[in-house]
Amino acid sequence: MTLTDRINNDIKEAMKAKHAAKLTALRAIKAQLLLAATAQGSSGGTSDEEGIKMLQKQVKQRKESAEVYVQQGRQDLADPELAEAAFIEEYLPKQLTEDELKPLIAAIISRMGAAGPQDLGKVMGAASKELAGKADGKTISGVVKALLG
Repeated sequence: MTLTDRINNDIKEAMKAKHAAKLTALRAIKAQLLLAATAQGSSGGTSDEEGIKMLQKQVKQRKESAEVYVQQGRQDLADPELAEAAFIEEYLPKQLTEDELKPLIAAIISRMGAAGPQDLGKVMGAASKELAGKADGKTISGVVKALLG
């Protein structure tokens, strides 16, 4: 079952269960997938890889919005954003923790012969490419800085 099919089925289930928050998040995902599928130059559909990238972007946007709302003392606005982010995360592959990332990034560093902070950009490029979809850039960056610093 493709990501789009899974989301369509879950929209139906959320409608039947009258789960408004989940339905809002799923409709937002579906809208993004449809926009990508109908964009100029598109092949008429989105692959699961493209869909996962879009979902990661959606989660990141919602978490950043929630963070801003919390800083402004608006927990009432942050809660729905965090709830939607949690629903969207259900469709993403399991994210690696910092402890799981350390040996992977250490291997990338040794393979590239990186010696210190001056090689940060080179290592980040390779690590981001290799670990795409498995961890967010902020976590990868933190581990790379800790290992090179």
